[in-house]
Amino acid sequence: MQPVTGQGEASGDGIVFHLRGVRYVYPNKQVALDGIDLDVRRGEQVALLGANGSGKSTLLKLLDGIIAPSDGTMTALGADVAAVAAGVDAFRFHREVGLVFQDPDVQLFSASVFDDVAFGPLQLGLGRDEVRARCDAALAEMEIGHLADRAPFELSGGEKKRAAIASVLSLHPSVVLLDEPTASLDPRTKWVLVNLVRRLGAANRTIVTATHELDIVPIIADRVVVLGEERRVLADGSPRDVLVDRDLLIRANLIHEHLHEHGGERHSHPHEAGPDHHHGDNPGVRHHDVVPASPAG
Repeated sequence: MQPVTGQGEASGDGIVFHLRGVRYVYPNKQVALDGIDLDVRRGEQVALLGANGSGKSTLLKLLDGIIAPSDGTMTALGADVAAVAAGVDAFRFHREVGLVFQDPDVQLFSASVFDDVAFGPLQLGLGRDEVRARCDAALAEMEIGHLADRAPFELSGGEKKRAAIASVLSLHPSVVLLDEPTASLDPRTKWVLVNLVRRLGAANRTIVTATHELDIVPIIADRVVVLGEERRVLADGSPRDVLVDRDLLIRANLIHEHLHEHGGERHSHPHEAGPDHHHGDNPGVRHHDVVPASPAG
């Protein structure tokens, strides 16, 4: 597996996102991305894998046309992202590309879940029956039709995330961007959501999911793009190739070497980096090369 400079040319068929030399620098001069070369093709399910602070969320905002690159060239669905971020044809663009933020409260602001899911279709000027049909379909796809009349503040964390995804799906986007969709969820809720995310790609949608959780990657993605702490693409390959590359995962700060002493001898074992890590022989220890069986639910 080699670091990638892009999977095709911008003029090729099926290119949804085309980035060359893309940098993004925040107003406080902090560099969030530093030379990203990347293409994403229509219908791909891509996991954007990186440690916290590697620039994953910033890259999703660029893909969604919320912000424009500080340097480099970037197109999305054939449109200049800088122009979209400036408001040129942004309404049409956001019908095709939908971003689900890590914090679902950003997207849930109405009196009921149904009202939140209906907000986008109503802005399109659709008729009442069409709005109802789109909302019912989006709620059903996320398996939360029974929550339609509930107030968002009454929902659990997992229910809020599913409602936020439904509010994007009601626009019928061809591209869905997900920022850490399983963050802060209990294990059962996490795997329910993982299965729902996996099913999003079954309807020929392009799905890009930012995550640092290695165990969900084989379920949700057929391609993995690794962002390093240098805020550049370190590697691009299949989940199988990426997840067995121990040196790559250590370099990207996705696992770390934990030293143990047994009988006076020191041994090192790779552990997944992050707040979920446990020490010792606790059953909660998660090794980077353990791929879970297909989860139930």
